Amino acid sequence: MRLNHSSLLGDTGFFFSVNLGFFLFLVLGLFGCTAPQATQGVMEVIVRADGQRIDLKVPAGSTVQQVLDLADLALGSLDRVDPPSYTLLTDEAVVRVIRVREEFVVEQEIIPFEQQILHTETLPDQERLLAQGGENGLMETTYRHVYEDDVEVSLTPVKWVEVKSPVPEIIMVGIQTLFNPVPIPGRLVFLLGSNAWMMEQTTGNRRPIITTGDLDGLIFSLSPDGSWLLFTRQSKDEDQINALWAAQIATDSDQAELFDLEVANVVHFADWVPGSTETKVAFSTVEPRSTAPGWQANNDLNLLTFTNSGWVSSWTTILEANYGGVYGWWGMSFEWEPSGERLAYARSDGVGLLDLEEAILRPRLEIVSLQTGGDWAWVPGLTWGPDGKTLYTVDHVSPSGSEKPEESQLFDITAIPLEAGAPVHMVPQAGMFAYPVTSPLQPKGSSENAYLVAYLQAVFPTQSKSSRYHLVVMDRDGSNRRVLFPLEGELGLEPQRVVWSPAPMMDDEYSLAVVYQGNLWLLDVTSGRAQQITGDGLTNRLSWRLYESQSLSD
Repeated sequence: MRLNHSSLLGDTGFFFSVNLGFFLFLVLGLFGCTAPQATQGVMEVIVRADGQRIDLKVPAGSTVQQVLDLADLALGSLDRVDPPSYTLLTDEAVVRVIRVREEFVVEQEIIPFEQQILHTETLPDQERLLAQGGENGLMETTYRHVYEDDVEVSLTPVKWVEVKSPVPEIIMVGIQTLFNPVPIPGRLVFLLGSNAWMMEQTTGNRRPIITTGDLDGLIFSLSPDGSWLLFTRQSKDEDQINALWAAQIATDSDQAELFDLEVANVVHFADWVPGSTETKVAFSTVEPRSTAPGWQANNDLNLLTFTNSGWVSSWTTILEANYGGVYGWWGMSFEWEPSGERLAYARSDGVGLLDLEEAILRPRLEIVSLQTGGDWAWVPGLTWGPDGKTLYTVDHVSPSGSEKPEESQLFDITAIPLEAGAPVHMVPQAGMFAYPVTSPLQPKGSSENAYLVAYLQAVFPTQSKSSRYHLVVMDRDGSNRRVLFPLEGELGLEPQRVVWSPAPMMDDEYSLAVVYQGNLWLLDVTSGRAQQITGDGLTNRLSWRLYESQSLSD
C-alpha cells in the first residue's frame, strides 16, 4: 500500500489551521472578559449655604461631607446639614447647610405679693390695721433663643433666679379678746409681725406704737426707764442690711415718735447704756456681703448720744474693728452690767470683759469654738448677775480624750465669778441655746443678794441645735432646779431669751414672759401657773421695763 504524501500534508495543515483558530478564539475571549478601563463618572451637585447657591461637579459617589470639603464650607458646633453628612449623593442632589446659633437673654419679671388676713385680739373687734406693707418680688428668667439662618425657631426658659422674694401684705383684723387681762408692772413691748406693740399696767391695755411694718427684730430693747425703744428696721437700700432707730413712747398718743440714729448694718448688738444721764446707745456693726451669712462682722463697739429734738452725735469708738478671733466673720455680742460700769463680751472662742479705758478684751473663760459645718457660728448666751459679781454663760465642753473637741455636742451652763474663784460648770448638757437670764434682786431672809436664774434645757441635749427646750429656773448657785414650762408631753420652746418681770406681780412674785408657738405667755415663777396672753401666733420678740417719766434736754 502506498501512502499519499500530499494527502497527509493536507490533513496536517487542516488540523494546524483549526488549532490556531481555536487558540486565537481563546485569546480573544480572555481579552473580552477584562473590565473596560473607562474614565470615572462625574455628577453635578447644588449646595445652598449662607444665602448663596454653589454649583459643583464632584466625583460620582461622593458623600455630603466630601462635597462640603470641596466647597470649603465649615460647620459650626450647632450647624446642621440636610441630608446628613454621611449620605451618598446622586446626580443633581441638593445639599442645604443650616446655620444655627443660640442667644441667652435674661429678663426680669415681677412676682406679685400676696395679701394675708390675720385675726388678732390685740385690736378691737373688726378693726383693721396694715401690719406689713406688701412688696413685689423680682424673678430673673434666662431664656434660650435658637435661630436657624437668622430665623428664630425656638424660645425656651432654662434658668430661674429669685432675686427678691415677695413680701406679703399683712392686714390684721381685730376679734373679740379671748384671754383674761393680767395686771403687770411697767411696760411690756412685743414684736407682732413686723410692728411694735405695748402693754401697760395690764395685758388688756395694749396698743401699737410702731406700725411701719418693717421691724426685723434683730435689735429690740426698751430703755432702762421704759420711755424709749431701740430697734432695727429693714433697709430699702440694697447695700444695707438694716438701720438702727429709736422711738420715744408717748403716754397720750398711740404712735411713738421715731428717730433715725444714722447707723446701718447692726446684727448682733445694740443697747442702751445703763446709768447714763443722756440717751446713750452702744452698738456693733457688720459689713454687708453677697455671700452667706450676708455679712462680715467688724467686731467693733461704738457709742452715740441723741436727744428728742433729732440731734445725733458723732460716734465714739470704744473698740476698733478687729478680726474677732475664731469665726470672727460671724461676729460677737456684748452685755452691760446693770450699773453700766462694765461691759462683758461673748464670741465663739470665749467670754470676758472689755476694758473700757484701755479698749482691751480681757478673757475670763476660753471656749473651744464649735465647728458647725455651716455658714453660721455659735456664740454663747451671756448674762450678768444683778449684783454684778457673776457672769452666767454656756461653755462648749468635750469628753476627756476627745479627738475632735470642736465637734462635741455638749454644752454646760457655767458661772464665772468676777471677784475670786474659777468658772463653775453648774448645769451639764443644757444645750447650745440655753440662754441663761437672771432675775432682779429678790431679798430673802438674811441674804440681800438673792436672785434666780432662768435657762432653757434642751429636750435632746446632744442634738441641741435642732432640739426643742424646756424652761428651767434655779437659784443663783445652781440649786433647786425645777422645770417651769411647758408641761411634760407638750411641744417644747424654740430657742429664745426669756424676759423677767422688772418688779413683782400683783401676788408679790416675779414672772417670766416667753414666746410659745408664736404667742406671749406669762409664767408665775413660784406657782408655775402659765397664762396665755396673745393668740395670733405672730409674737417673736419681748422687752419689759418699769416706766419712769424722763425729760431730755435738747
